Amino acid sequence: MSKFEGVIVSDQWLQSQFTQVELRSLKSKFVSLKNQNGKVTFGDLPPLMVKLNAFRDMYAEDEIRGILGESGTDFTNDIDFEAFLKAYLNLQSQATTKQGGRRHSSSFLKETVTTLLHTISESEKACYVAHINSYLGDDPFLKEYLPLDPATNDIFDLAKDGVLLCKLINVAVPGTIDERAINCKRNPSLWEVNENHTLCLNSAKAIGCTVVNIGAQDLVEGRPHLVLGLISQIIKIQLLADLNLKKTPQLVELVDDSEEIEELLNLSPEKVLLKWMNFHLQRAGYEKTVRNFSSDVKDGEAYAYLLNVLAPEHCSPATLDTKDASERANLVLDHAERMGCKRYLTPRDVAEGTSNLNLAFVAQLFHHRSGLSTDTKKMSYAEMMTDDVQTSREERCFRLWINSLGISTHVNNLFEDVRNGWILLEVLDKIFPRSVNWKHATRPPIRMPFRKVENCNQVIKIGKQLRFSLVNLAGNDIVQGNKKLILALLWQLMRFTMLQLLKNLRSHSQGKEITDADILKWVNRKVKSTGRTSHIESFKDKSLSCGLFFLELLSAVEPRIVNWNLVTKGESSMILYRDIKQILCITCNNLLLFSSLLNWLNLLLL
Repeated sequence: MSKFEGVIVSDQWLQSQFTQVELRSLKSKFVSLKNQNGKVTFGDLPPLMVKLNAFRDMYAEDEIRGILGESGTDFTNDIDFEAFLKAYLNLQSQATTKQGGRRHSSSFLKETVTTLLHTISESEKACYVAHINSYLGDDPFLKEYLPLDPATNDIFDLAKDGVLLCKLINVAVPGTIDERAINCKRNPSLWEVNENHTLCLNSAKAIGCTVVNIGAQDLVEGRPHLVLGLISQIIKIQLLADLNLKKTPQLVELVDDSEEIEELLNLSPEKVLLKWMNFHLQRAGYEKTVRNFSSDVKDGEAYAYLLNVLAPEHCSPATLDTKDASERANLVLDHAERMGCKRYLTPRDVAEGTSNLNLAFVAQLFHHRSGLSTDTKKMSYAEMMTDDVQTSREERCFRLWINSLGISTHVNNLFEDVRNGWILLEVLDKIFPRSVNWKHATRPPIRMPFRKVENCNQVIKIGKQLRFSLVNLAGNDIVQGNKKLILALLWQLMRFTMLQLLKNLRSHSQGKEITDADILKWVNRKVKSTGRTSHIESFKDKSLSCGLFFLELLSAVEPRIVNWNLVTKGESSMILYRDIKQILCITCNNLLLFSSLLNWLNLLLL
């Protein structure tokens, strides 16, 4: 069960420089330095600092010692945790200067200073506030707080109880969260606020957001750069949701005679949007190719050509005739507004090439008027290209699992993204540290096919070392995208992580190996301890499909998390769906892995 706690620093300014995840990580590393007397000295810091990810590639140990000694520090003096944090910030500040800028900057971390190290873009904040006002303005609970004023920080205050973020996730991917699991109260307790944020973070991860280094406590405190970054990802997922052949089969028109439809299937949503834009620009006679949503569109010419194709009835010759980029951007936005697109960005955002906002603008244009044909033979073919249901469920399961691991590469299309072997190597290194020989691995983009095979061969080699069953599976099978064999490998990778978790439980069972029988015995005993009579014989027991046993087990673990007034006996499939959905939302509050991998259909099919 998640608890509402965090690392507290007496200096409020100092605490504001770190997320709770960062503080917990740094605290554990600081504690590990303590000697037999429970003390840490300045002399202990350089060997630790040089191993931290933030400084590993920036400094040698002697350089760190030199920086710490610049102020006449006596390395034999004791140091407390707050002084350690200040030393960390000093090194981080000098690392930024040494690099000539922020190392990991992103487009929503720019203009108005919120802390010494974290800034936010006022333009993006205004855009996201307008989006929230538009899509959640009629929500029964939030309507009394909306519309928000983009000139204030009300968005961060409203996000502190977690309701806004949970509702926004449901707008992006409808049905992700059962709204019965959201604590919608005017004055929620700390427990309820923490539940909302845990539910939000786990659900955000399940729909594809990257939430590494963001904890529930960070959202409770309403840290602007983290809240805005999460909102940015959720809105992006919403805007790009229809950019695939399943939702919009008309996209098949983008495939020319020299391409295969599979190539379009393998593109990320952003790439599909760029391909759609260039398709229309080519028809309009625009000679350049747009490769990004920043520098390639900042002069506004591409937008002018695009809108003239999509909505010629609103076309104005002045848009292309004007020589001033800001004036052209203003005319472009006026043109878009006349065709029904709400004005979320400003001419300045276009002229500055703000990537996130320009992507949102183009996605809006796509939703309002795609300009694609609805009567082609290719479209009929695309509508028939539906994946096997079982394969689709397993693809989703493994994709969400990999993304939940926090590796640097995000998986959009599982079967395509693993073909170069790099993501599989990242997964192996995450679940079995130091197993990968990175000197023999090639980072994408990989042009030479044999390099992909080399990566995949190392995956197979490590798998055999871990005693996976890899009969008839070679590196080239992964490169060729053999779905059946890829799923078999990923199942064993996931199973390995579960076995590692169970091994960690050995200390509680006198070193005995945990088996399926032990788990069954535990769950039945746990449910029986509450006075209930439910009992299962195996993990394929048909009684599990109604969901009641899971609710009873969850209630046995923590009585407060199940609202029995909402539970039925599951007389129909729709009632079953509602009950199982409640299970998953409750579990999403407490067991991250389960929430990411299971859906209600998995339970119904037991």
